[in-house]
Amino acid sequence: MNFIILLLPIIAIVLMFRSQKKRQQQMQQMQTALEPGAGVRTIGGLYAQVKAVNDETVELEIAPGVVSHFTKSAIAAVLDPQEYDAIINGRPADDELPEPEAEDAVPAEDKPLTLTKDSAEKGDAEGGAPASK
Repeated sequence: MNFIILLLPIIAIVLMFRSQKKRQQQMQQMQTALEPGAGVRTIGGLYAQVKAVNDETVELEIAPGVVSHFTKSAIAAVLDPQEYDAIINGRPADDELPEPEAEDAVPAEDKPLTLTKDSAEKGDAEGGAPASK
């Protein structure tokens, strides 16, 4: 019975070290596989495109013509080209395409929302804010 009590914490520690080592190996493989043109996400949540890979740093284009240097360890994930394009350009995935609108649908008002004193006097009847007393 005492042997089992001593053995359980040792097994838990070994399993924790093993999983940590596996994560480190995956990060190392990802960092060595970086290549120019790949879309990445940094640990800070910044999406960028790899422009150049150096020994310990990576040059990322964070906006058109804006290149910044990051350490390789700052890269959290390398994204698929389709996933990167969907995130950057806001394009929906293939399975999330918007429904086509019916031809007989009533168009929404194209009148912009204004918050002027005139619309406040009209009240909620025409979309303005209720008049204050």
